[in-house]
Amino acid sequence: MGEDAAATHGRVRNRRGEGARLRDEIVVAAVGLLEETGDESAVTLRSVARRVGIAAPSIYRHFPDQPAIMLAVVRDAFADLDEQLRTAMDAAGDEPRARLTALCHSYLEFALARPGRYRIMFGGLWSPDTNASSVTEEDVATLGQASMDRLAEALAECVAAGSATSDDPAADAVALWLGLHGLAHQRAVSPAFRWPPGIAERVITALAHFTDGGAGRGR
Repeated sequence: MGEDAAATHGRVRNRRGEGARLRDEIVVAAVGLLEETGDESAVTLRSVARRVGIAAPSIYRHFPDQPAIMLAVVRDAFADLDEQLRTAMDAAGDEPRARLTALCHSYLEFALARPGRYRIMFGGLWSPDTNASSVTEEDVATLGQASMDRLAEALAECVAAGSATSDDPAADAVALWLGLHGLAHQRAVSPAFRWPPGIAERVITALAHFTDGGAGRGR
């Protein structure tokens, strides 16, 4: 009996209408392989199928190739991030500076709490060949766009409220994200570095162009 055929005996076939559940199981399996190995090459149709307990050809009903699985993994990770950012902002209340500050700290907390997933999103573990796979340049270019839009809108609200002086919230939101990402990355790769107290606040305050005073300080 072949390996793929044996795999089918390890899993109960989904009932009609449960294809979405199998898709989710495939994505979860791919995430597990990535977080365990830190290597995109560990995610193959065969390795994912083995972990789920299905025959590799069954994956083609949901994903045309390995890059499509990786795209789903990264999209789900960005959706989780955006939901965490939204929740943090809602909990911060209505004051624009407090909301933006909460968003920024939530981003850093996501990177700290989920380092494996964060590396998948931003660590260069995935670089699809858009000329030789089902993944398009547009697919890659729009990853994380919802969170970037949320960041730019939060900064624009600070400007409107007089708590930030940015003259281009869209561009400054990118600069702020770069600062947050740089801090998140260096915290991960330089754990012994003695970070100054309040370093996150310094990055946020400077790159958000916050005016003196206002809410959101001291965290």
